[in-house]
Amino acid sequence: MSQIHEKSPQHCAKKKLININKHHKKLFYTFTTFILSLLLLILVIWFILHPTKPQFSLKEADIYQLTLSRSHLLNSSIQITLLSNNPNQKVGIYYDEIQVYASYKGQQITLDSSVPPFYQDYKDSNLLSMVLVANGLPVDPSFGYEVGRDQMAGRLVLKVKANGELRWKVGTWVSGRYRFNVNCVAILPFGQSVPSGPLTSKGTQCSTII
Repeated sequence: MSQIHEKSPQHCAKKKLININKHHKKLFYTFTTFILSLLLLILVIWFILHPTKPQFSLKEADIYQLTLSRSHLLNSSIQITLLSNNPNQKVGIYYDEIQVYASYKGQQITLDSSVPPFYQDYKDSNLLSMVLVANGLPVDPSFGYEVGRDQMAGRLVLKVKANGELRWKVGTWVSGRYRFNVNCVAILPFGQSVPSGPLTSKGTQCSTII
């Protein structure tokens, strides 16, 4: 007589549970391998293309107004033109945000001016022109003294600064956002006599930090 082997429902449930766990583990390992391979591919492409930070230069800065009241409130009007250049061969740049302002002796002398977002293709350049202004902006009491010293020296040193966020574009892949800072120095001739036209500076290279 042949033997009849019967398995309890509990034994069958345990066997089924083991099979389900194995299936879940296999799916987890496959998904993890795919994600790691994708990240490795992106990292390899990143290092091969080696994105270079954008280059900025101050093409022109014109001071039309820089007057200080007795209560140390400043009125200023400065027109600037920045040249933005993407030096990369195969990497585009999305500029999501750029805030520009002027400073003098460590003091901000204009309000922030926003540049509309734009895309810059590889090996492309863009001219960014804007007017930086301030009306009744409080400044340090030493401001007038520092301007007088620069007038005696025959030159006025102004800084144009930009802060913003950018993203790199490689093919259809777009990176996350990166903060960047631009610092430009403008040296303007500033003699004893008040000029009839604006104070003008041209051709200054800027430093960029990401």
